[in-house]
Amino acid sequence: MQLVIRDLSKRYANGVQAINRVSLTIPAGMFGLLGPNGAGKSTLMRTLATLQSADSGSATLGEIDILHEPSKVRAVLGYLPQDFGVYPKVSAQDLLDHFARLKGLVDSRSRRETVEALLRRVNLYDVRKRKLGGFSGGMRQRFGIAQAMLGNPKLLIVDEPTAGLDPEERVRFHNLLADIAADVVVILSTHIVSDVADLCSNLAIIDHGKVLLTGEPDRLVAAVQGRIWRRAATKSEAEALKAQVSVVSTRLQAGRTIVRAYSNASPGAGFELVEADLEDVYFCAIAGYLSAPDRIAA
Repeated sequence: MQLVIRDLSKRYANGVQAINRVSLTIPAGMFGLLGPNGAGKSTLMRTLATLQSADSGSATLGEIDILHEPSKVRAVLGYLPQDFGVYPKVSAQDLLDHFARLKGLVDSRSRRETVEALLRRVNLYDVRKRKLGGFSGGMRQRFGIAQAMLGNPKLLIVDEPTAGLDPEERVRFHNLLADIAADVVVILSTHIVSDVADLCSNLAIIDHGKVLLTGEPDRLVAAVQGRIWRRAATKSEAEALKAQVSVVSTRLQAGRTIVRAYSNASPGAGFELVEADLEDVYFCAIAGYLSAPDRIAA
């Protein structure tokens, strides 16, 4: 089963074009949707999750028309939104049992077995009777995945799932997502490039509602290999360089400002050629250096 999106658009009443003729083909496995805050990622996710309508275009999951058959979509959908709230005074086991009832699991024995199996899968079984208000951020996110996995979904959407997690919880969450993605279409929507680099075999970069790039991470990185240059600079030098070269990013490193630039040849004195990574691809795409198809051919 694959997800096929064609020319999907959504403009809000305030005039903001949240998504603009988005077209994607997403097979089973982990698919990364990268973009800055306000890029249109959450609007696209909410549309696919049948929480809002689109103005035009189409989206199908196998034989299911997502825009016109919402009940069929919800039967095979798992969704972990960016702001997943829980009832703090309810235990993990009781709330997951409640969600299972809402999902249509009416047989008590089958429902209990399902709830226990999911809590084990997300490593929360030992704390199943603890109130959710006492869970850490990572534990709440793992509970969110457990509720999203109810009913064995064919499409799993997770929106900014690792934001705010400490490194240990982030790794644990990554492993959980990788395990789930074996035979499910999983869309990981995030602005954290390393999450996509670690997990996804395919990705799309979106900004201002438009898809800028799609492809395999390794292929996209190879497309900018040999074109990423770096030099240390003072703060004033870094600002001046922005007007002179195609700056990809600036960051503080060991007390120095490191400027990374995109160029087919050395952009100037002090620059050295460095190994490119997916973060370079992301910033190049957002800056418009890789927007044309002929510029990204591997």
